[in-house]
Amino acid sequence: QVQLVDSGGGLVQPGGSLRLSCAASGSIFAYGMGWYRQAPGKQRELVAGIAGHGRINYADFVKGRFTISRDNSKNTVYLQMNSLKPEDTAVYYCNTLPAILPWGQGTQVTVSS
Repeated sequence: QVQLVDSGGGLVQPGGSLRLSCAASGSIFAYGMGWYRQAPGKQRELVAGIAGHGRINYADFVKGRFTISRDNSKNTVYLQMNSLKPEDTAVYYCNTLPAILPWGQGTQVTVSS
């Protein structure tokens, strides 16, 4: 089964940027892929999704700030996050759309001054 490894998180000040990566252990070209996040005390939510053919959707709360992309040759999905806000603080995960693979460990994003 395909394993997912999330990376790229960290501590950033409001207005800053981070680029997350999700490396899959196997081919993902046939899957729609998404980035999800889970803040403390909240349910996991979908942030952005990219279909196998490239169609992209964003949650309203990240539109204009986040950009999802994928490199099928590297089995990797990316999330470029700009203009970060404290409310973006969460653990970020990638998975398929819908999420059918085992969740990776996630990567912590903390936005704080």
